[in-house]
Amino acid sequence: MKNFLIPSTLKEDTILAVKSAVNQAKDSDSEIILMIVSEAPDTFSSSSFLREMKTGLTASQAEVLETCRYIIDHVPNCKLKVHNQYGISAPILKRIIEVFNIKLIFLTPSYKQETKKIHQYFIQLAGNQKCPILHLSTEVNKDAFNKALYVENANINLHVKDVQQYLSANFSFTIVSQTPSFDDNYENVQPYLSEAIAKHDIDMLVETRKGEKIKFKKVKKQNVNEKLGLPVLSLYEELV
Repeated sequence: MKNFLIPSTLKEDTILAVKSAVNQAKDSDSEIILMIVSEAPDTFSSSSFLREMKTGLTASQAEVLETCRYIIDHVPNCKLKVHNQYGISAPILKRIIEVFNIKLIFLTPSYKQETKKIHQYFIQLAGNQKCPILHLSTEVNKDAFNKALYVENANINLHVKDVQQYLSANFSFTIVSQTPSFDDNYENVQPYLSEAIAKHDIDMLVETRKGEKIKFKKVKKQNVNEKLGLPVLSLYEELV
């Protein structure tokens, strides 16, 4: 089975994430886990705890959830599960990935823009897990991706053939071009990147990552998919 995890606050782009998960499932049986993460109520009273946990959805959230359910109802090999998670930590997230047998985590633009600390904490925790992460983009409104640009990290000793072998075994993406990492030189290489993307009809990027220390910064660094407006598949180095 190919199971997918989508952390969500039930904004509109959750629908695109569900469609993307369906496309990744192809003909395989799969379960899509919509996970709604909330702070655990700070109370010692069990009755107060239960009252605080019973938070209803807004009209727009209910509409998004209903649309997701409608999509899944018309895909015979897919199921949708809504998982409410109160409180999150590295061991808890690792266990969730193991229990649900998650093969890919989807991060939507709206989720990454959430200001609550628990959502930002989840994003950083996810980056330290070995599970691949697909960062969706606001500028590319499509749910199926095929041709990838591999962004090669000079600090990671991985050959493009190794990355492609992993992709072929687990996804439907093909690397058609590659480039060195451009984090510190984006303005100079941007014209060449745009030319390569147009020439090869590239619709996503592939990068590798290492685990990082959890930090909360007031000014967040713009990441690669925000710079180029393309989805990014992030692979944990040891997984490849």
